[in-house]
Amino acid sequence: MTILRQEDIDMQRVLENLDRAPIPLLDKIRREGRVWGDLCEQYGVDNPNPPWKAFLEGMCDALSEEACALPLLERRWEEDELSDSTYADVPYPERQLLALAHSLIRRGLFNEEELASRMAVVQQRLTKSEEYYTDE
Repeated sequence: MTILRQEDIDMQRVLENLDRAPIPLLDKIRREGRVWGDLCEQYGVDNPNPPWKAFLEGMCDALSEEACALPLLERRWEEDELSDSTYADVPYPERQLLALAHSLIRRGLFNEEELASRMAVVQQRLTKSEEYYTDE
């Protein structure tokens, strides 16, 4: 007879309820997005860690606080599952970022339109920055 720990039962419950269906915006990013390794090569950057990785880790730490909408163990279980399935073809840490966004969207903490809007603001800022450096 196999005896399951409460943590194992909780993990099974979380993974059974996990909506693995692709989210159109995240799926588009998965298929068409550029990964840090490509950008490093393009811009001659030697740092193996993307500048946004520290913010990602900070976000994960903040989300792991008590009574959060995305408890630490659930986030990790979902991240592991989504990383092995939906986002398996994306390198780390981009895969972690997509898995986190997937979990947050599925929990209703923000929606695709809000994320797309914020991404457009960042893209505009980056494009202006590139124009500044290429005009000199």
